[in-house]
Amino acid sequence: MTAATTTAIGAAAPRTRSRANLTVSRTLRRVLFDVAVGLIVLWSLTPFLWQLNASFQPDRNLSAAVPTWLPFPGGTLDHYRSVFGERHFQGYIVNSVIVAGTATLVGLFIAMAGSYALARLPLPGKAVVLGLILGISMFPQIALVAPLYLVLRPLHLLNTYEGLGFSYMGLSLPLMVFIMYAFFRGIPREMEEAAAIDGASTIRTIWSIVIPLALPGVVTAGLIAFMLNWQELMLALAFTSTPDRQTVPVGIANFRALFFTPWGDMSAASVAVTIPIVILVLLFQKRIIAGITAGGVKE
Repeated sequence: MTAATTTAIGAAAPRTRSRANLTVSRTLRRVLFDVAVGLIVLWSLTPFLWQLNASFQPDRNLSAAVPTWLPFPGGTLDHYRSVFGERHFQGYIVNSVIVAGTATLVGLFIAMAGSYALARLPLPGKAVVLGLILGISMFPQIALVAPLYLVLRPLHLLNTYEGLGFSYMGLSLPLMVFIMYAFFRGIPREMEEAAAIDGASTIRTIWSIVIPLALPGVVTAGLIAFMLNWQELMLALAFTSTPDRQTVPVGIANFRALFFTPWGDMSAASVAVTIPIVILVLLFQKRIIAGITAGGVKE
C-alpha cells in the first residue's frame, strides 16, 4: 500500500464518522420533536377525552374516590337523554347558532369593508387606527359589561337576540379587521388596476378578485370570531334572563343545583357543543392553515 493511499484512507475515515454522527443527530432531533408534538397533542386532547368519558359514566362513578378511566362496561346514555330530554338543551344550541352565526356574518362584512379601506385607501393616521383596533380587542370583558348594559337597556335590547348579537359583533370585529388587513394589504394592486382597465367597477373588483384572493384570511377570521362568540359566557349571562334567549354557556352553567353538581349532564352538554366546532375546524383546516401562515409571509 502506497503512502498516498494510506493518507486518503486516513482522511476519509473522519468524514465518514462525521456523516454518521450527523445522521444520528438528525434522527435524535426528529425523535425528540415527534415526542414533544405527541405530548402537546395528548395534553390538548386530554380534557376533551375526559369529558367524553364522563358523559357516558353513571353518576356513582363520577363521585367515586377512584376514577373510572373507561366508560365500559357499565356505560350509559342517561346524561344525553337528560340533557336533550328533561333540560331541553337543544333550545340553547339554537340560540347560540342564531346569535353567534348572525354576529359573525354581519361582523365579517363590516370587517371586510373596514380592513380593505385601511389597506387600500390613503387614510391619514392609519397606524394609529390599527393600534386603537388592536387595543380595543385587548379590553377585558368585565370592563365592558356595565357600559354595554347601560347602552342596551334604554334601547330595550336586553334579553334579545339583537342586543346580544350586537355585543358579540363589537367584541369580535377588531380581531377580524386586524386579521384580514394583512391579507388585503398583501394582494398586488396591479390586479385591481387591471380589472379597472377592463371596465370592472370597484365593487365588482372587490367581490370577484380581492375577496377570493383573501379567502383564507376571511375564513380564518370568521371561524375564530364564531368560536369566540360560541363560547362567550359573561355577556350572555348579563344580558339574557330567560331560557328562550340564553346561549349554550349559560345553559351549561344553569345545570348546577344548590347541593349537587350534575357532572355527567354537564359533560354530555359540553361534548355536544364541542363536536360542531371540531367538525368546522376539520372541514376548513386547509383554509385555516393557509390563513395563519400566509398572513405572516411578506411578499
